[in-house]
Amino acid sequence: MRRAVFPGSFDPITLGHYDIIERGLTLFDEVILAIGVNSTKKYMFSLEQRKKFLEDSFAGEKRITVMTYQGLTIDFCKEQQAEYILRGLRNPADFEFEKAIAHTNRKLSGIETVFLLTSSGKSYISSSIVRDVIRHGGDYTELVPEAVRVEK
Repeated sequence: MRRAVFPGSFDPITLGHYDIIERGLTLFDEVILAIGVNSTKKYMFSLEQRKKFLEDSFAGEKRITVMTYQGLTIDFCKEQQAEYILRGLRNPADFEFEKAIAHTNRKLSGIETVFLLTSSGKSYISSSIVRDVIRHGGDYTELVPEAVRVEK
Protein backbone atom coordinates (compact mmCIF):
# COMPACT_ATOMS: atom_id res chain seq x y z
CA MET A 1 0.00 0.00 0.00
CA ARG A 2 1.29 3.45 -0.92
CA ARG A 3 0.79 5.72 2.07
CA ALA A 4 1.75 9.40 2.12
CA VAL A 5 1.79 12.01 4.84
CA PHE A 6 0.72 15.54 3.92
CA PRO A 7 2.04 17.65 6.81
CA GLY A 8 1.07 21.20 7.63
CA SER A 9 -0.41 23.55 10.17
CA PHE A 10 -3.58 23.99 8.08
CA ASP A 11 -4.34 27.31 9.78
CA PRO A 12 -6.73 27.10 7.96
CA ILE A 13 -6.89 24.57 5.12
CA THR A 14 -7.17 26.42 1.80
CA LEU A 15 -8.39 25.45 -1.65
CA GLY A 16 -4.71 25.12 -2.57
CA HIS A 17 -4.25 22.42 0.09
CA TYR A 18 -7.52 20.81 -0.99
CA ASP A 19 -6.31 20.67 -4.60
CA ILE A 20 -3.04 18.95 -3.63
CA ILE A 21 -4.83 16.46 -1.36
CA GLU A 22 -7.39 15.50 -4.00
CA ARG A 23 -4.69 15.02 -6.61
CA GLY A 24 -2.54 13.12 -4.12
CA LEU A 25 -5.32 10.57 -3.81
CA THR A 26 -4.74 9.67 -7.46
CA LEU A 27 -1.17 8.69 -6.59
CA PHE A 28 -1.51 7.10 -3.16
CA ASP A 29 -3.76 4.50 -1.59
CA GLU A 30 -3.95 6.53 1.61
CA VAL A 31 -3.10 10.10 2.56
CA ILE A 32 -2.61 11.08 6.18
CA LEU A 33 -3.31 14.75 6.80
CA ALA A 34 -0.85 15.46 9.59
CA ILE A 35 -1.36 18.62 11.61
CA GLY A 36 1.97 19.58 13.08
CA VAL A 37 1.79 20.96 16.62
CA ASN A 38 4.34 23.64 17.42
CA SER A 39 3.95 25.08 20.92
CA THR A 40 5.92 28.22 20.00
CA LYS A 41 3.68 29.12 17.05
CA LYS A 42 0.60 31.34 17.44
CA TYR A 43 -2.37 29.95 15.50
CA MET A 44 -5.56 31.74 14.48
CA PHE A 45 -7.62 28.56 14.79
CA SER A 46 -7.36 26.03 17.60
CA LEU A 47 -6.02 22.55 16.95
CA GLU A 48 -9.53 21.18 17.40
CA GLN A 49 -10.95 23.63 14.82
CA ARG A 50 -8.21 22.84 12.29
CA LYS A 51 -8.73 19.11 12.74
CA LYS A 52 -12.49 19.52 12.28
CA PHE A 53 -11.98 21.64 9.14
CA LEU A 54 -9.94 18.80 7.62
CA GLU A 55 -12.29 16.03 8.75
CA ASP A 56 -15.36 17.89 7.48
CA SER A 57 -13.67 18.79 4.18
CA PHE A 58 -12.97 15.12 3.46
CA ALA A 59 -15.93 13.48 5.19
CA GLY A 60 -16.75 10.24 3.43
CA GLU A 61 -13.28 9.85 1.88
CA LYS A 62 -12.10 6.62 3.52
CA ARG A 63 -8.56 6.95 2.17
CA ILE A 64 -7.88 10.08 4.21
CA THR A 65 -6.98 10.07 7.89
CA VAL A 66 -6.52 13.24 9.94
CA MET A 67 -3.95 13.09 12.74
CA THR A 68 -1.83 15.42 14.83
CA TYR A 69 1.84 15.06 15.66
CA GLN A 70 4.77 16.75 17.36
CA GLY A 71 8.41 16.51 16.43
CA LEU A 72 10.00 15.56 13.14
CA THR A 73 7.77 14.72 10.22
CA ILE A 74 10.02 11.79 9.28
CA ASP A 75 9.56 10.26 12.75
CA PHE A 76 5.79 10.56 12.34
CA CYS A 77 6.05 8.98 8.88
CA LYS A 78 7.97 6.03 10.33
CA GLU A 79 5.38 5.58 13.09
CA GLN A 80 2.62 5.54 10.47
CA GLN A 81 4.60 3.35 8.05
CA ALA A 82 4.34 6.04 5.37
CA GLU A 83 6.96 5.89 2.64
CA TYR A 84 6.20 9.30 1.15
CA ILE A 85 5.72 12.90 2.13
CA LEU A 86 3.33 14.85 -0.09
CA ARG A 87 3.97 18.58 -0.55
CA GLY A 88 2.46 21.28 -2.72
CA LEU A 89 4.42 23.94 -4.55
CA ARG A 90 2.94 27.32 -5.43
CA ASN A 91 6.01 29.16 -6.69
CA PRO A 92 9.82 29.03 -7.06
CA ALA A 93 10.34 30.23 -3.47
CA ASP A 94 8.30 27.27 -2.20
CA PHE A 95 10.45 24.94 -4.29
CA GLU A 96 13.75 26.22 -2.91
CA PHE A 97 12.51 25.96 0.67
CA GLU A 98 10.90 22.53 0.22
CA LYS A 99 13.85 21.12 -1.73
CA ALA A 100 16.22 21.59 1.20
CA ILE A 101 13.78 19.92 3.58
CA ALA A 102 13.17 17.03 1.15
CA HIS A 103 16.90 16.39 0.72
CA THR A 104 17.40 16.41 4.49
CA ASN A 105 14.44 14.10 5.10
CA ARG A 106 15.66 11.63 2.46
CA LYS A 107 19.22 11.68 3.84
CA LEU A 108 18.01 11.07 7.40
CA SER A 109 15.28 8.54 6.70
CA GLY A 110 15.11 7.41 3.07
CA ILE A 111 11.57 8.80 2.89
CA GLU A 112 10.83 10.35 -0.50
CA THR A 113 9.01 13.65 -0.93
CA VAL A 114 6.57 13.95 -3.81
CA PHE A 115 5.87 17.48 -5.02
CA LEU A 116 2.71 18.52 -6.83
CA LEU A 117 2.31 21.93 -8.39
CA THR A 118 -0.78 23.73 -7.19
CA SER A 119 -3.27 24.08 -10.02
CA SER A 120 -3.20 27.43 -11.79
CA GLY A 121 -5.88 29.63 -10.34
CA LYS A 122 -5.06 28.42 -6.84
CA SER A 123 -1.34 29.09 -6.66
CA TYR A 124 -1.78 32.53 -5.09
CA ILE A 125 -3.71 31.15 -2.09
CA SER A 126 -1.87 30.67 1.18
CA SER A 127 -3.05 30.23 4.76
CA SER A 128 -1.31 33.46 5.75
CA ILE A 129 -3.23 35.40 3.08
CA VAL A 130 -6.50 33.81 4.22
CA ARG A 131 -5.76 34.73 7.85
CA ASP A 132 -5.01 38.31 6.82
CA VAL A 133 -8.28 38.57 4.89
CA ILE A 134 -10.18 37.16 7.91
CA ARG A 135 -8.43 39.55 10.33
CA HIS A 136 -9.49 42.51 8.21
CA GLY A 137 -13.08 41.35 7.77
CA GLY A 138 -12.75 40.50 4.08
CA ASP A 139 -14.57 37.80 2.13
CA TYR A 140 -12.34 34.75 2.37
CA THR A 141 -14.99 32.20 1.32
CA GLU A 142 -13.65 31.75 -2.21
CA LEU A 143 -10.24 30.76 -0.82
CA VAL A 144 -11.18 27.89 1.50
CA PRO A 145 -13.30 24.70 1.47
CA GLU A 146 -16.87 25.06 2.65
CA ALA A 147 -16.03 23.53 6.05
CA VAL A 148 -13.93 26.61 6.88
CA ARG A 149 -16.62 29.10 5.87
CA VAL A 150 -17.73 29.78 9.43
CA GLU A 151 -17.54 32.70 11.75
CA LYS A 152 -14.23 32.84 13.64
